[in-house]
Amino acid sequence: MGEATAPHERALHVERVLPASRDVVFAMLIDPSQFSRWWGPTGFTVPAVEIDARVGGVYRVEMQPPEGAAFVLSGEYLVVDPPERLVYTFVYNEPDPDDRDTVVTISLLDVDGSTQLAVDQGGFATEARRSLHDQGWTETIDRLERQLETEAT
Repeated sequence: MGEATAPHERALHVERVLPASRDVVFAMLIDPSQFSRWWGPTGFTVPAVEIDARVGGVYRVEMQPPEGAAFVLSGEYLVVDPPERLVYTFVYNEPDPDDRDTVVTISLLDVDGSTQLAVDQGGFATEARRSLHDQGWTETIDRLERQLETEAT
């Protein structure tokens, strides 16, 4: 439907089965020291992260792309239900003109000792921004999966 699609219809869904228990995966999502080791698309680093994972708590992540200036994303936790679900707002502190605040829902389902992780995020203003986030989440989850495999060995 392209750019004429209603914003509430512009959402993404990314799913992956990860080689760790829900408790371990959930900790990777809310522990700043663990989070900074894997967060972000390929080549990105996290120079600073603050996480207060409780309803009404906030997070702030400074992200450094391979080239260009660092930027900050932040938000507020709306649901914190360990080890099953996190829901939070996602806000770029210096947004692109096509960015708008979105909501991220991360669901974790036990699958025989592994974890099925599902990420849903939406109401993107444009299909281009939805696609950018889809690629970002896919690469970020790739990094999380590699980190979990490394720690398991």
